[in-house]
Amino acid sequence: MSEAQKFIDLRNPRRIWAVGSVHAQTDHLHAVHEVIAARFLPGDRLVYLGNMVGWGERVLETVDALLAFRTWLLSWRGMEAGDIVYLRGAQEEMWHKLLQLQFAPDPQQVLDWMTRHGAGATLAAYGGTVEQGMAAARGGTMTLGRWTQGLRQAMHAQPGHENVFNTLRRAAYCTGPEQGQGGVLLVSAGVDTRRPLNHQGDAFWWGAPGFAQMSEPYGGFARVVRGYDPARKGVAVTDRVATLDGNCGLGGHLVCGCLSPSGEILDLFQV
Repeated sequence: MSEAQKFIDLRNPRRIWAVGSVHAQTDHLHAVHEVIAARFLPGDRLVYLGNMVGWGERVLETVDALLAFRTWLLSWRGMEAGDIVYLRGAQEEMWHKLLQLQFAPDPQQVLDWMTRHGAGATLAAYGGTVEQGMAAARGGTMTLGRWTQGLRQAMHAQPGHENVFNTLRRAAYCTGPEQGQGGVLLVSAGVDTRRPLNHQGDAFWWGAPGFAQMSEPYGGFARVVRGYDPARKGVAVTDRVATLDGNCGLGGHLVCGCLSPSGEILDLFQV
């Protein structure tokens, strides 16, 4: 994946609507979509901050809802495909790795770990079971490869689903009035402030220590916004960072923020 494919420039948005971790909670997602639909203006952008799936059982319905709302927004005059962005979160990363499980050094251990961290719901949604996966792993690389191919085919059979997972970005951003000054960076779980943007690796979806305590601009951005807190401490906003995670799918709420191009929080709500 090229650098241009990993990151997306939101160009000059009027505002940015940023949706926190959904975790396959379709009812919460529909409610957030209703609010956005009533307030969305030409020139706005919409960014889902990863973890759209996982934990919750309504994975297929959630992806269908994402696609339906995207189709509706793209019917607006002037809207372009790049104005609606899906970021890769931990759940999407695990699904990606699960589809390549035959290449893992210890596939049984990896599958067990992923299912204990929420990926089992996505696996079940596309017709797989942990028991099948374990049996395939015991059968060797070829057997496991046939099993993961079956999962790919099941995903492909759901219209548009494969496209969603294939177009995930690692981060979205817009710069301030002067290149490299101000602006906002949107990620799923955080950034490692010791590393430049193009060397973050897994920090984008698993987070990194010290994110919530960031006191200086990172990479020239006025604020970094994330949709998932691995520590599950809830919504938090400071001068430099914002966490839009209401623990949706884990007994909490889905959070959405409306941001200015400079990262100012114009509105913040949860459902």
